[in-house]
Amino acid sequence: MESDSPKPVLFHFADDGQIPNNRLPLLLYRAAFSERGTAGAAWLEQRFAANNWTNSWRNGIFSYLHYHSISHEVLGIYGGSATVQLGGSKGKAVSVQAGDVIIVPAGVGHQNLGSSGDFGVVGAYPNGRTFDVLRGQPGERPKADQTIAALSLPTADPLLGTSAGLVHIWK
Repeated sequence: MESDSPKPVLFHFADDGQIPNNRLPLLLYRAAFSERGTAGAAWLEQRFAANNWTNSWRNGIFSYLHYHSISHEVLGIYGGSATVQLGGSKGKAVSVQAGDVIIVPAGVGHQNLGSSGDFGVVGAYPNGRTFDVLRGQPGERPKADQTIAALSLPTADPLLGTSAGLVHIWK
């Protein structure tokens, strides 16, 4: 990894019986970019797309606990701040703010516990994959577990590309 590349904070979450989580760590890049507002959203969309993370959207993070079984997800925060519960109810509440980028492996629970009025997020998926929204309900597993286990690893980090970040961490 290049010495000037941002270094992510890694979070490991075990299966808690409700949320499967993933053997892959969640990556949190702090203060990874400087653009804000609509310029920040456009910067994130372009950067993610350049690294083949597409099917992007602009919004926030759901206020209920959920995870995705058919795709990994990147969340780039271009405005405001929030407290996000990561890893399910037994995981960790983390404060995030504009400039942060979160890479969420499939199966890792996440939930917005509260945010500023100007909180804005760009989300995207490797290879433009679609996503599902699962909430840890009875009957979701073992199908969700099988789907998560079968997912291929992304060929690029949405922020850093093919030579740094998750391509080395998620081996």
